[in-house]
Amino acid sequence: MISVILPFFNSDQYLEASIDSVINQSIDNWELLLINDGSTDHSKTIALSFADSRIRYFEQKNRGVSAARNLGLANMKGDYFCFLDSDDVFPSKSLESRILVFENSTNIDFVDGVVRKMDQKLNLEIEKWSPNFFGNPLHDLVKLTGKSFLGLTWMIKKKRGKKYQLQEGLTHCEDLYFYLQLSLEGGKYSFTNEVTLFYRDNPASAMKNLLGLKNGYRFIESKLNMISDLSFTDKLVFKYKFRKAMMLAFLKKREFFNALESIF
Repeated sequence: MISVILPFFNSDQYLEASIDSVINQSIDNWELLLINDGSTDHSKTIALSFADSRIRYFEQKNRGVSAARNLGLANMKGDYFCFLDSDDVFPSKSLESRILVFENSTNIDFVDGVVRKMDQKLNLEIEKWSPNFFGNPLHDLVKLTGKSFLGLTWMIKKKRGKKYQLQEGLTHCEDLYFYLQLSLEGGKYSFTNEVTLFYRDNPASAMKNLLGLKNGYRFIESKLNMISDLSFTDKLVFKYKFRKAMMLAFLKKREFFNALESIF
């Protein structure tokens, strides 16, 4: 069975479409964990309106998306798990196409897929991301190549007895850090060429917060410096790439001081 973890906070505009996209999957062996992170709009009503025994509802006081995902991780029952954000949508074969990779290669631990970035109404494709990596993704993730990481798009084979948990307190990069921690323990990454996610380009997205993104990268940098399995070169590449990316992002928004500060 596949556990799909869907946290939400004040998402009544898109939540129904996200839930429907799981219900309409081409395979039936899934459970959907809906995690209400203290919503104050009509999201709870929408979440509870679905009469499907495979859907389980949880709620907590507003503690952030990582805490909400952790509540899902602590309660999942599947042999595999993946995440879905409350404004995004799975195409109908999202789960099936990734499970097929696992079934055809028993030594695979993480399976990714193609992501289409869409406009708010999911009518127009803005850009498309395709994974392009095989093997243990640790060094690829550290080097920020973009071949094995876009966001929380992996389906993960659950290890018996392992406690899965994202770093709480971060507004950004908690997904990258989560994958880095998993990759440090070993495991192989692969992918399907099928589209597995429609990502909605939402103006309210957390990725618009550049200062939070910079702080997330710097948190990871501090953690990487303590990992002996990584070479000095790997750590240097990470530092150079994220600082360059932040500088360019701040320059694009004409935030010159923050751009300069990102270099140091």
